[in-house]
Amino acid sequence: MPDFDGYTPAFPRRGKKRYGSYSDNEPTYDGRFTEEEESTFGNAADDQDNWRWSTWNSSPTNSRGPIPYPDWLVTDAGAVDIELGILKTGKEADVFLVRRENTDTDRRCLMAAKRFRVSEHRMFHRETGYLEGRKVRNSREMRAMANSTDYGRKVVAEQWARTEFGALSGLYQLGLPVPYPVQVSGQEILMEFVGQEEGIAAPRLADARLTADELTGIWDELVDALVLLAREGFTHGDLSPYNLLVHDGQIVIIDLPQIVNVLTNPQGPEYLERDVRNICAFFTSAGMVGPYVDPDDLHGLLRQEVGL
Repeated sequence: MPDFDGYTPAFPRRGKKRYGSYSDNEPTYDGRFTEEEESTFGNAADDQDNWRWSTWNSSPTNSRGPIPYPDWLVTDAGAVDIELGILKTGKEADVFLVRRENTDTDRRCLMAAKRFRVSEHRMFHRETGYLEGRKVRNSREMRAMANSTDYGRKVVAEQWARTEFGALSGLYQLGLPVPYPVQVSGQEILMEFVGQEEGIAAPRLADARLTADELTGIWDELVDALVLLAREGFTHGDLSPYNLLVHDGQIVIIDLPQIVNVLTNPQGPEYLERDVRNICAFFTSAGMVGPYVDPDDLHGLLRQEVGL
């Protein structure tokens, strides 16, 4: 069973799906730029104050995404990361659109930079429950986190970033539909941006306009993903139609810093049940009927897969 706290995957990637994005339960960005915003993004690219050298070549191997690296990813020495603007603000993190490019060859790719915020308020309103059963590097960090010192809040932010990066890396290699994680550094995760080349983001499931057949297909994909996740002993921890994207007719699971080990976290079974009821409620309200749409049926299936 993978350990997503600093997990370094060692098994081959299944499938060749391309994903990546950002989100939060209450995003302020709907994925579409106005003409004014597009102009602002273009101006941002021209301002070299928004440029930084790519840290890809200097980053440790365990801070990079799974091997083999996807063809679209720019790993050239001398590439720059150009911050184009903010995509979304959230309670725990802000997300920025970043273009990495080699200015000599014009190779480029779009990424989302998710930066966990260090602030005086708690990073997550259920933070204690999510952190149960997780490893922390040393007792000093444990004390700092417990006392909510400046250093402790920084440790918490970095732990959320590292945990989400590890979760994305592990799940990507298992073949689950998650964004490709490019790299992690401190409180920031770089991941592939999901959407069109113009910067139009894939819609959240809550906002997607789907036919009955499309909704059924999305449901089937989601159940398959949840079963595979449960077989590894995990549940999303905060599953909702706001942290599922629909891209090219396929589901993409996002927002995974709070991923929960159902077997080692004392509250794990409760998180599993809540994930099931949240997502079943959405599909039921959308008119879905069929296998496992009933929360008791899906919950029973996933409990069996987890080994409860």
